Amino acid sequence: MTGPLCREASRSDLGPIVEMLADDALGATRERPGEPLAPAYVDAFSAIQDDPNNELVVVDVEGKLAGVMQLTFIPYLSHTGTWRCLIEGVRIARAHRGQGLGGDMIRWAIERARQRGCGLVQLTSDKQRPDALRFYGELGFVASHEGFKLKL
Repeated sequence: MTGPLCREASRSDLGPIVEMLADDALGATRERPGEPLAPAYVDAFSAIQDDPNNELVVVDVEGKLAGVMQLTFIPYLSHTGTWRCLIEGVRIARAHRGQGLGGDMIRWAIERARQRGCGLVQLTSDKQRPDALRFYGELGFVASHEGFKLKL
């Protein structure tokens, strides 16, 4: 990828990542940015970092955190044992929105999935985010399934 640098997140990125996750109408109702960070964020970060099938990726633009996403690589028996890449928690920092960075980041994730031998990339987006739904469609994703979630 030319331009922005996608790299593995470090522990020092965690505060700014949580701030990005909280910086929209939906995230503002479910995230708790600020210091001290809730211990659950640190625990989740450690679990992601320790799992070889999870990658927390940040986008660095001129030394500033500009985007984040989590990639989870999942083995499946269906589709003849094909691995899948699940993209979650995609956010672009407010100052970097509308500049094409999100598209670059998702294309990077698709290439990373190919490198890991995945035959499918999947993601979900909240139905309350019509711009995100359009964005993923423009990148070639197809709304082929109806998703369900059960909050515990």
